[in-house]
Amino acid sequence: MKENPGKRFGVARILSKQGLASRTQAAAWVREGRVSVNGRIVHDPEFPVLQERDKVSVAGLAEKNAEPVYLMLNKPRGLVTTASDEKGRDTVYRCLDGAGLPWLAPVGRLDKASEGLLLFSNDTEWAARITSPDSALDKTYHVQINRVPNSVELDVMRRGIDIEGEWHAMKQVSVLRSGEKNAWLEIILDEGKNRQIRKILAELNIDVLRLIRIQIGGLKLGELAKGQWRSLDTKELEAVGMPSSR
Repeated sequence: MKENPGKRFGVARILSKQGLASRTQAAAWVREGRVSVNGRIVHDPEFPVLQERDKVSVAGLAEKNAEPVYLMLNKPRGLVTTASDEKGRDTVYRCLDGAGLPWLAPVGRLDKASEGLLLFSNDTEWAARITSPDSALDKTYHVQINRVPNSVELDVMRRGIDIEGEWHAMKQVSVLRSGEKNAWLEIILDEGKNRQIRKILAELNIDVLRLIRIQIGGLKLGELAKGQWRSLDTKELEAVGMPSSR
């Protein structure tokens, strides 16, 4: 669902949406008097801001975040894709600790049990394009399941299924390899619905053992080690829709 451009949001949320900090950190900046809206310092993290019109600034931050950063992480299983977790669980930012990077926001999400390609950036316009339903970026996953699916089940995955009033389907699905007790599927999605693969397979009484995202658009995870990250080069940015003139 697209947000109404005329709707106001709290200033801390706006800073978080811009990829400058987590909402908790942004709220701390506001309380410290470091944040101004249209040139006036505000102290309330919920101070209403119209993103398309109001200018929000953070003292001492402009120079640090002048250069856009784009990187990929091979997310390990067991980490949540958030800056801070209310349950105290480890987050994906553990993999970026000590790197001296500016604040980066995840571009899209992988749930705690999922692994693989996760993008980060402080370029909010780029991130919005990547995650937009209009981007037409396919996302490819390798998924280990607890049994070998039959042809009828594979057809249902492709045609789609109604789950609680919402239609879920896989753009493509094929069996990569199989054994007596499990199989690996290659699944391509062209939508960004929450836990879509897991929901479809659960409807077919199929358990997910591992779920790894290996590609977004033309950008491949490749041989990047689990828990490691690296910057994207120009060709890789173009592979996910960055104009070559950028």
